[in-house]
Amino acid sequence: MHPLLSRLRYASVGVAVLLSGCNMEVLAPKGDIGAHEKSLILIALGLMAIVAIPVIAMTLWFPWRYRSGNKKATYAPNWSHSTKIELVVWTIPAIIIVILAAITWTSTHALDPYKPLQSDAKPVTVQVVSLDWKWLFVYPEYGVASVNELAFPVDRPVNFEITSDSVMNAFFIPQLGSQIYAMAGMETKLHLIAREPGSYEGLSSNFSGEGFSDMHFKAIATSEDGFKDWIAQAKAAPVALDGDSFKALAQPSQKVPVSYYGQVTPGLFASVVNKHMGDMPHDAASHGEMPMDSHHDMPMDMQHHEGGDALPSDGISSITTPTQAEK
Repeated sequence: MHPLLSRLRYASVGVAVLLSGCNMEVLAPKGDIGAHEKSLILIALGLMAIVAIPVIAMTLWFPWRYRSGNKKATYAPNWSHSTKIELVVWTIPAIIIVILAAITWTSTHALDPYKPLQSDAKPVTVQVVSLDWKWLFVYPEYGVASVNELAFPVDRPVNFEITSDSVMNAFFIPQLGSQIYAMAGMETKLHLIAREPGSYEGLSSNFSGEGFSDMHFKAIATSEDGFKDWIAQAKAAPVALDGDSFKALAQPSQKVPVSYYGQVTPGLFASVVNKHMGDMPHDAASHGEMPMDSHHDMPMDMQHHEGGDALPSDGISSITTPTQAEK
C-alpha cells in the first residue's frame, strides 16, 4: 500500500507542476462578453459533471466491490439487463443534452459577435489587419495606427472591423471575450467592452506559420484621459502609414516591437480588403454587391500585384469600400 501512496503523491506533484503553467485568463474575465462566456463554460461543466463524476466514481468502486477476494459481493454471472439502470443511463444524459441545446441556442444569438453592444457611451471603432506575424490597429476616427498594441477606454464599446492581408488568423483577447477569424478579402466584426482598467493579452488563436507563436499584442483598457494620452502619443509619431509604408510593414517579420503611425491614409483598411477580392463579375457589381465608380476602371494589376502583397502607393484612398462580408 505504501508504494501506491508514494506513486500517487508523485503523480499529484507532477499534475500541479503542469497546471502551474496553464493560463486561466478565460476564467478571469474583465468584460461583459467574457463574463457571459465564463458562465456558459461553468454551466456546461456542471451539467456534464452530473454524468462524469458518478461514472468516474463507479469505475473505481465497481472493481473494488466485485473483486475476487470480496465474498460478500453478489455473484450473478447470468445478469444482463436492468430496466431501472437503462432508464437512468439514457434519461439523465438526454435531459442534459436538451438543456445544453437550449442554452446554446439562446446564448449563440445573445452573444453574436456581429451584434453591437447596448451602451450610452459612444463606441470606439478599431480596424484590425492581420499581418505576418503581427497585428495592425487603425483608428479611422483619430487618423492614427499602431502595431501590436491596442488601447481603448473602459466602459465604452469597441467595434472591431477585422481582415487579413495574408493567411487566415484568429483575433482573440481571452479576458474580454469571443475570438473571431481574420480572413483576406473579407471583413468580420467583433464587439467587446472592458469593465476594468488593465493590460490584457491578445493573440492569434489560429496557426498561421513560422512566426505564429510570437503573434501577440497588448490590449490596454484605460480611463478616458489615459486613452486621450495614448492617442496623443500615437499622433506624435513622425511616421505616416501610406501605401509604401504598409507594403514594407506587410513583409513577414517576427517579434515586431510596438510602433505607432501619426498619420494614416484614408481608406487603407478598405483597400486591404479590396485587393484580395479578385475579379468581380460586372453583373454582380451592378446589383449592389460592390459599389462601383470610375476608380474601378483602373487595371487590375494596380490593385492586386503578383503575390497579392502590393498596394498602390498613391491611390489607397481612391479604392472604394466593399460591401461587408456576409457572416
